[in-house]
Amino acid sequence: MRIALPPAPPDAPSRTRLGWEIAIVLALGLGQSAVYAVVQLLDRLTLSTPLADQTATLNPAQSSRELFDLVYQLLGIAFSLAPVLLVCFLLWRASRPHLGALGLDGARVGRDTAWGLGLVVAIGVPGLALYLAGRLLGMFVAVDPGAQSAYWWTVPVLLLSAARAAVQEEVVVLGYLFARLRQLGWGPWTIVLSTSVLRASYHLYQGPGAFIGNLAMGLLFGFLFLRTGRLLPFLVAHFLIDAAAFVGYPWAASTWPALFGLPGH
Repeated sequence: MRIALPPAPPDAPSRTRLGWEIAIVLALGLGQSAVYAVVQLLDRLTLSTPLADQTATLNPAQSSRELFDLVYQLLGIAFSLAPVLLVCFLLWRASRPHLGALGLDGARVGRDTAWGLGLVVAIGVPGLALYLAGRLLGMFVAVDPGAQSAYWWTVPVLLLSAARAAVQEEVVVLGYLFARLRQLGWGPWTIVLSTSVLRASYHLYQGPGAFIGNLAMGLLFGFLFLRTGRLLPFLVAHFLIDAAAFVGYPWAASTWPALFGLPGH
C-alpha cells in the first residue's frame, strides 16, 4: 500500500521537546476535552437516571439575552481555534506550501472537495444508523446538536460551530499529530490507532456508542490520510456532517421525537 503522508517539517525539534509540545497542544484543546469527556461519562453512569434518559447539548445558549448570547458564542468559537493557530505556527514553512506538513497545499481543491462529499455518505449515513441503534440500546444519551433559540443569527453561528469543530479536530488530529508522531518514530498504524482513540475519547460524554462510532470514523479517516496525505477532504466531510446535524436537528427532532428529541418529548 502506498503511504503518502505529508513531508516532515524541516529542523524537527528533539524527541523530548516534541513530547512536551504535543502534550501542551493537546492540553489546550482536544486532550482537555477528552479528560472532561471521560469524567462526564463516569458522572452520567453513576447517576440514578438511566443513560438513555439523559441529554447532551452541543451548542447550548450562553445567555438569556440575545446580544450577549451571540457575543459569548462567537468568543467561544474564536478562542477554541487557538490550538489550530498554534500548530499552524509550529509547522509553518518559509517556502510554499507553507502548511504542507499539515497536508494543506492549496492544490486540487475541486477534487479534494469531491472526495469530502463522498466521505459524507460513507460516514454520515452509517453514523446516523449507529446513533439510532445506540439510542434504542441505551448506549447514547439524547444528543441535542443545536441551541433551541431561533434568533436571526442561530443558523450562521451553528454553521460556524460546525466549521470550528472540523478545523479544530482535523488539523490537530490528522494534520499535526500525524506529522509530529511520525517525527517521534511512531509507525503509521500506531499513529492511526492512537489518534482514533483520542478522537473517540473526547466524544465519550455522549455515551459509549459515541466512542465506537468516532473510533470507526477515526480509523477510516486515518487510513485514507495515510494513502493521500491531503487534509482538505476530511475538513469538508467533517464540516458537512456537523452542519447537517446542527442545522437539521429541529426537523429530525420533530420527525422522530423519541430518538432525537429531549427525554420526555
